[in-house]
Amino acid sequence: MAATPHVVVFDYGSGNVHSAVKALEHAGARVSLSATRQDAMDADGLVVPGVGAFASVMAGLTDKRGGEIIERRLAGGRAVLGICVGLQVMFDRGVEHGVDTAGLAQWPGVVEKLDAPRLPHMGWNSVEAAPGSELFAGIERERFYFVHSYAVTQWSLEPGPQFKPPLVSWSEHGQRFVAAVENGPLTATQFHPEKSGDAGIALLTNWLRRL
Repeated sequence: MAATPHVVVFDYGSGNVHSAVKALEHAGARVSLSATRQDAMDADGLVVPGVGAFASVMAGLTDKRGGEIIERRLAGGRAVLGICVGLQVMFDRGVEHGVDTAGLAQWPGVVEKLDAPRLPHMGWNSVEAAPGSELFAGIERERFYFVHSYAVTQWSLEPGPQFKPPLVSWSEHGQRFVAAVENGPLTATQFHPEKSGDAGIALLTNWLRRL
């Protein structure tokens, strides 16, 4: 990790950006809010928050050429962290209220409504951390704050011969769903680390160490 890594929170119109900035600063980063391509490309780490509907998040990202920026960063091995719908849009597509929206297709999978007795899934929940996870190092038994009704419940990415398999962590609300993914420079969480107290700060600190 750089002495003080510079992180840009991508300000493309989604909510929740200020709490993300504060949490990242608390974790030890120098943080900027920006939607400009150069700022997003130059940062040590790029955070992609996401609140609301899959389709509206994708529209906001598309308007700011976010998909292209994320793709270019990942191609160069530069770190990206997606949060909540920022995780969901990394998959092939999202289906909400009968609307099927293409995602960024970094991972195969479909974001669909959880089959649960109560939605949204709101509050603190445990996470089954993937063996060998760096993101959850030292906080494997902690609980994190979720607010969502949609999730990815099937994981189908097969590792290629030259790639390490992604580390997939799970949680459960009515059914098992993907809670976090660590895949080379691309990391994402379905929960909100910036709203998860000390455990969330520890997780962000773990992410910053990899920059």
